[in-house]
Amino acid sequence: MEAIKSMEAKAKTIDDFKLHEKDTGSADVQIALLTERINHLTGHLQENKMDHSSRRGLLMMVGQRRRLLDYLHDTDVSRYQAITKKLKLRH
Repeated sequence: MEAIKSMEAKAKTIDDFKLHEKDTGSADVQIALLTERINHLTGHLQENKMDHSSRRGLLMMVGQRRRLLDYLHDTDVSRYQAITKKLKLRH
């Protein structure tokens, strides 16, 4: 049941951030999906403080999102500003 919910959440995230009809892999979509996974894993790690392998995965995801945000900042500043505002990444 939870897998269906996560698939629906992923599809909704892709719909919210896609740039064109068949877009599933643009930097915007990837950043949004990584943010969703990071937020979920953060909650898990608050309950399971000794889960070091998940913590490592979280740090790798944060680094990947950082690289994608840097790329977007270098190529299209307006898209970068829009996605950081929409995802509330920069306060």
